[in-house]
Amino acid sequence: MQLVSFDVFRTLGLPATRYLKPENFFAHKTDLQRADWVLFPEYWQLNALIYGLNCRVFPSQASFLIGHNKIEMTRAFMSVAPENVPFTLIQPNNEMQREALWQTMDLPFVAKLPKASMGEGVWLIQTRQDWIDYCSRTDVLYVQEYLPIDRDLRVVIVGDRVLSAYWRLQAQTGFYNNVARGGSIAYDDIPASAVELAVKVAASLGINHAGFDIAMVDGHPYLFEFNRLFGNAGLGADSKAYNSILLDYLDRQSAPKPRSPSVASRKRRLARVA
Repeated sequence: MQLVSFDVFRTLGLPATRYLKPENFFAHKTDLQRADWVLFPEYWQLNALIYGLNCRVFPSQASFLIGHNKIEMTRAFMSVAPENVPFTLIQPNNEMQREALWQTMDLPFVAKLPKASMGEGVWLIQTRQDWIDYCSRTDVLYVQEYLPIDRDLRVVIVGDRVLSAYWRLQAQTGFYNNVARGGSIAYDDIPASAVELAVKVAASLGINHAGFDIAMVDGHPYLFEFNRLFGNAGLGADSKAYNSILLDYLDRQSAPKPRSPSVASRKRRLARVA
């Protein structure tokens, strides 16, 4: 396979891979069109690569579009696994909706910005002032029930396989489980139901590169979000398998699918048998 990558760090060690700077991609249109796969473009390149140059892109278009925004992500989750999504309300930020959500949600509850990662843009709302502060920072109100947990799971999907699964334990400061915000990692007693949920949702939505964040409450898994460009701090020894899993997936997806026999050819075969 001939590969072009826009992210040298995520594709380090892949064979037959040419690295390009994202800002220079228009100067390499022929190389991009000849490549079997274009790996890890930036979001702003996506439409030009897929629709303009007819490139085959990894991660998938669904991974980009759904993962770009927590609101789109939550709605997609609700379409395929509504029983695994915490109670969530999404409304425009106006005076009526601010008051309605404040009256509806039980304290404490969680409020989020539509675009944020690594624990940024997430607030635990415990007081009216917390709510006022959050509302001053966003155009869209995104609120979610608070789940009583001290950890959550990260399940990492590469292609159509699970690369890794681990717990993210709550930081000493409380509330945040993100490693970037002081959370720690554990690998023991990973619940199969959480892994199965990540695999199901990824397959249903066409997501092929993601770290899914899942909470367990009384044995039931709840989806928070996924990160298309997940960190590798928790992968440990599993990181060594990343390239081989990625290459295997790309190779399988590159193989031409068997052509279905046409109606005419089926009739000819039936006639010969008769």
